[in-house]
Amino acid sequence: MVLITSRPFEEWIAAGLGSGWLPKAPGTWGSLAALLPGWWILQLAGVKGLLLAVVLVTLLGCLVCWRVLPQMEDQDPGWIVVDEWAGQWLTLAIGVLVMGQGIPLLLAAFVAFRAFDIFKPWPIRSLEHLGPGWWSIMADDLMAGVFAGAVIFAAGGLEFAL
Repeated sequence: MVLITSRPFEEWIAAGLGSGWLPKAPGTWGSLAALLPGWWILQLAGVKGLLLAVVLVTLLGCLVCWRVLPQMEDQDPGWIVVDEWAGQWLTLAIGVLVMGQGIPLLLAAFVAFRAFDIFKPWPIRSLEHLGPGWWSIMADDLMAGVFAGAVIFAAGGLEFAL
């Protein structure tokens, strides 16, 4: 992860503490970078703490996107991955309810979230154009997190039923 930069602080936050500046597939790097802090929050504060962190990183993400987007030609640049952090954490928060806090959750949450974030089935794709750029950047990844978490939750429920 790029931790030292000459870029403004807002860009560093928008880039997921620099993870969005790694070469190729910035969304994947951002999602990977979010896993360890998300797991750490779960260990310290549980699901409620992680949900609070989702709210806080979403608000922070909206703020930093609002600040950096006016200088950008592209209104959804790939290096902005703070939205991946929020969506990945939301997936973890939902998934932990049926999977516990182990490595299987981290793997399932990562794969499920990336799948929904990349393929963007309806209504996720429509959220990319909902409202101003600073909001739509965050909204589609939050919905991807809900869908991914729901799949993990349903799969966990099926496992218990069998």
